Amino acid sequence: MNAKGGQDTSRALLSGWISRADLAQELEVTEGTLRRWTLERWGPPCIRAGRKIYYRRSAVIEWLEDQEAADLRRARRGARR
Repeated sequence: MNAKGGQDTSRALLSGWISRADLAQELEVTEGTLRRWTLERWGPPCIRAGRKIYYRRSAVIEWLEDQEAADLRRARRGARR
């Protein structure tokens, strides 16, 4: 809420998004790691808004679920061949 009793527009606008710094903290990796993942076209998709990078929260969750599924597939095949 803002001083006039209305909803804070910036928070409402970005409610489904997370900043690079916040995501790095959540995933317990550095911002540099997220930057590298973006350059390598790996990791969750992101967008640039000016100088800031944002990740859609639902896309991050989907990416994490994909990583979990990939780990399960690798485990089924066995660690060694």
